[in-house]
Amino acid sequence: MFESDALFELEAEPADAASYAGLAEMPLPELMAPDWAAALVTVEPELRRVLAFLAQEVAAGHNVLPSPSNVLRAFRQPLAEVKVLIVGQDPYPTPGHPIGLSFAVDARTRPIPRSLANIYRELESDLGIPARVHGDLSAWAGQGVLLLNRVMSVRAGAAGSHRGKGWEAVTTAAVTAVANRRTAGGGRPPLVAVLWGKDAESVRPLLSGVAVVSSAHPSPLSASRGFFGSRPFSTINELLREQGSSGVTWELPPVV
Repeated sequence: MFESDALFELEAEPADAASYAGLAEMPLPELMAPDWAAALVTVEPELRRVLAFLAQEVAAGHNVLPSPSNVLRAFRQPLAEVKVLIVGQDPYPTPGHPIGLSFAVDARTRPIPRSLANIYRELESDLGIPARVHGDLSAWAGQGVLLLNRVMSVRAGAAGSHRGKGWEAVTTAAVTAVANRRTAGGGRPPLVAVLWGKDAESVRPLLSGVAVVSSAHPSPLSASRGFFGSRPFSTINELLREQGSSGVTWELPPVV
């Protein structure tokens, strides 16, 4: 669709280390929101090892995605604010695309990846929201949607290349932390988990008692086998309202 002339000001990148090696040496509270740092302290050794591995990849001449400033971006929004968890696989392996949020790409990326285009297609079918031409999902993240890839980095041009390098322990701890939160009264804060595809389904055992929306993955190979027609966005909002929370505004602001 044609973008209107309204502007959306992207959140500025925080100052960070110029390299993955620098990230590996920084205190956890400087890498992520304080409550995430507290929640992930048990897997701090694994996180530091995987960041050191990324530094080794760069030293060996490989292009690692996303950039150091974005690799832990999913943990910038406070853990306490998460109300929707959307689990992805690993970042898009195309340079310039990944921004550290599952399924999202840099606002300047054209065309957007086909999986994201299918997500937009289902969003329009579900809620009547026309697709944006950009793929920046930062506005969802700002509303408490945790866009978490199971594996948070990739070697450019080699999808799945950083599986088994340590990220799984970190993201398992992250999903567990989200699922196990409790209010001051001992109850659960509102939460809906979205599991698209087999990789995402692998975290279901960590989500006992959590409302789950699941279907096939939105990739072109599987979207027609259960993703299209699943109406995840209206279902998420209905489940959130049942838990006493406001729904997510799924319409994305335009960017230029």
